[in-house]
Amino acid sequence: MRHTDITAALTDLLLTPGLDLDEAADRHFAPDYRQRTDGEWNDRQEFLAHIAHLRTVVAGGSITVHDELVDGDRYADRHTMTVVKTDGSTVRVEVYLFAEFAPDGRFRRVEETTLMLEGAEHDRNIGSAR
Repeated sequence: MRHTDITAALTDLLLTPGLDLDEAADRHFAPDYRQRTDGEWNDRQEFLAHIAHLRTVVAGGSITVHDELVDGDRYADRHTMTVVKTDGSTVRVEVYLFAEFAPDGRFRRVEETTLMLEGAEHDRNIGSAR
């Protein structure tokens, strides 16, 4: 079975203009998906509200995966997300992520901690802003 990964998921969610948000989410996230970012849990609906907000402020960007591991239904990675916002500013965040796959290979659960490497103080919560 093919599993999704963070690069494919973030590319579809944030870096593919015109791709419907629900379609992008359905490709990579199970119906019972939940996520904890910097200690705060969100269900799938709250997560999609976060992504919908980001789609209004993200003009482009890139993902660099530094480390990635898949072991059965477990996934872990360390990646840097660079975002160019619609106002022209740049935010760069390093993310430490641990996840569980659903039986169909989509993410069921993600737990992540973020470290802002570049950006304004008000962008510190970009990993959970809505």
